[in-house]
Amino acid sequence: MKKGYTPAVGSKSRHLRSGYTSGACAAAAAKGATLLLLSGAARTSAATAARGPAREDRGGAVEVPFPDGSRHAFTIERAWHEEAGGAACASVIKDAGDDPDVTHGVEIIARVIFRDTARGGAAPGEEELSRVVIKGGEGVGVVTRPGLPLAIGEAAINPGPRAMVREAVMEALTSVPVPFHNPPAGIEVTISVPRGTSLAGKTLNSRLGIVGGISILGTSGIVRPLSSEAWTATIAASMSVARAMGRKEIVLSAGRSSERAHMARYAFPEEAYVMMGDYVEYALLETKKHGFDRVHLCAQWAKMLKIAMATPQTHVRHGVIDVARAAAFLGDLGFPELKGREFTTAREMFELIAAASGSARRPVFSHVCAAAKDFAESITRGVPVSVYLVSYEKEVMAQHG
Repeated sequence: MKKGYTPAVGSKSRHLRSGYTSGACAAAAAKGATLLLLSGAARTSAATAARGPAREDRGGAVEVPFPDGSRHAFTIERAWHEEAGGAACASVIKDAGDDPDVTHGVEIIARVIFRDTARGGAAPGEEELSRVVIKGGEGVGVVTRPGLPLAIGEAAINPGPRAMVREAVMEALTSVPVPFHNPPAGIEVTISVPRGTSLAGKTLNSRLGIVGGISILGTSGIVRPLSSEAWTATIAASMSVARAMGRKEIVLSAGRSSERAHMARYAFPEEAYVMMGDYVEYALLETKKHGFDRVHLCAQWAKMLKIAMATPQTHVRHGVIDVARAAAFLGDLGFPELKGREFTTAREMFELIAAASGSARRPVFSHVCAAAKDFAESITRGVPVSVYLVSYEKEVMAQHG
């Protein structure tokens, strides 16, 4: 099976190539390193090892089991044995397919070492080696806030990837029956991402309280291009952290600009801000599920207009805004000058309204916020929503609630 390739599914992404999660790549690297450790391949003298890795091997492949029962093959990019430390290492280059993933192309390394020796008489795969300890190394973040499915101080390797790593390692241990005179008490796997620290700034990890690197994610092992999985998982995790930090109100933003505008005026604590992107309905349902007392929703004009017109998913691929319907909608809200005119974009309507005198335009923008509030509250059902319209100059220009 070719590295990083999975058949794309779904009509909307049939021309896009799927890839693998960082968790799946970590599992493959861990299995490769475990097999190398067991085989004793690529060993050299301690003197050579003291100068660095004994020898690097390229090529080769490992096959790892996925949560759905399928199996996938990965190419091992590099493999080496640390003679002095008794560890074996292997790496996999992450291929996220055609998804715009910031970790696409990064090297994920697993370092595997046997833990302290235990009583004799057992072989790999038996009780002593059933203890697989997973740690985070260079470029893997550390959890510093409550609310995530990991304890504070743990490496940001989610439960799903941890399970994949353990299963892959145990599969390697049972496939190479090497007897031990003094069998080890377990096996330790350290996952590293050399570029992780620099890439972390391009993620929302700091918002979640993950510092020092990226997180190792993935539930299915597969990255499907432009899928909702990564977005919705981040939304839910952000809300869990906010609740664990004692926040009773949450701010949902459609993007960075609207979020920063709200921050500049109201300065809520950082963990109260959640980037919902285009997943309006999902985010609003999550606010109720997490038990927030109030929701603050902010967006710029095109997104806000879609929300006001009761659009649960505002991404353009789910439908370009019907400008004729939008013009009629805005006309009914108090700006009849829009009716009967032709427009190409929502921004053209915004600029026409903005060019009107203050007394004529302000009620329309406020009425749009009110309509968005009504739609949002029809989803939250009992949780009040305050709505903020952000201008193209990145300032809160109208609100309701």
